[in-house]
Amino acid sequence: MGILSNISGKDAVKIFQTFGYMIDHQTGSHMILYHESRPTLSIPNHKELAPGLLRGLIRKSGLTVDEFLDAK
Repeated sequence: MGILSNISGKDAVKIFQTFGYMIDHQTGSHMILYHESRPTLSIPNHKELAPGLLRGLIRKSGLTVDEFLDAK
């Protein structure tokens, strides 16, 4: 198991919220997160996110994987 496995969409949203992201709206199964100075994120509301998808979201937000996991 990798370090980014077993993180749900809701858990990821909670972690991103610690960095100032806010839930803007939900379209279907995707939660759209807004931040004033960072790119908007679209996170699927799934029980488990694929590690590659999560790594891409972390990279897009301007965070490192270590910063993201420390906020977990």
